Amino acid sequence: MSTQLFHVVTAIAFLLVTSHAGDHHEGMQRIPGKPGLNELPAREGKPGLKADPGLQAGPPGPPSSMRGPPGKDGLHGPQGPRGERGEKGERGQPGQPGLPVSRDPELQETLKGFKHQIARLEGVLALDGNIKAFGKKMFATNGQEVDFETTLEACKQAGGSIASPRNKGENDAVFSIVRLFNRYAYLGIKRGAIPGKFSFLDGTAVNYTNLHAGEPSDIGEENCMEMCTDGAWNSTSCNQNRLTICEF
Repeated sequence: MSTQLFHVVTAIAFLLVTSHAGDHHEGMQRIPGKPGLNELPAREGKPGLKADPGLQAGPPGPPSSMRGPPGKDGLHGPQGPRGERGEKGERGQPGQPGLPVSRDPELQETLKGFKHQIARLEGVLALDGNIKAFGKKMFATNGQEVDFETTLEACKQAGGSIASPRNKGENDAVFSIVRLFNRYAYLGIKRGAIPGKFSFLDGTAVNYTNLHAGEPSDIGEENCMEMCTDGAWNSTSCNQNRLTICEF
């Protein structure tokens, strides 16, 4: 190869190498094109027809953090079993002090009534016999037959007195005991200072009577009154043994 041809090939190779290196680093400069025309804005179309609801409900969505409005009250269910007793609470503050018993007339009257009822019950239980009641009175017997003074003492120790019927109801109550035991019983009635006049042991007049015909008799020794097994009254001596019946 001649020297001149060698120099020509060498120059062409150099140009090719430098041309590729320039494309890699800088690239060829392009002439920018003309900008496009601005497009008109799109217009909203008409709404479509409403579709029919589906046959099946969709799955429930996730729970919302906001609580909805409360529903209507339902019917009351059956009462459940009683729960276990809870622990005892702390003791409350003491209340206002009340009146002393001695200065409270209402409480005193209540206590008096209780004491009276207890005394009556103690007397009835002490007799340990049959009991009948009418109105505010109770009649009881211990089944023993003693004279008038012993009957009077036994009734006093029991907290009562000898049965003294003052109306038909009380007389029937006493008679039910007399009939049950089939024994005569003393009544709390005695002859007074006036001949032929009898009165209750507290001195009050006898307004109700259930005397046998011809009674009371004028016999001086018959100073007590008894109830017979038919429920009628009869005057008798006070030393006879008769069924003890007390009233409370």
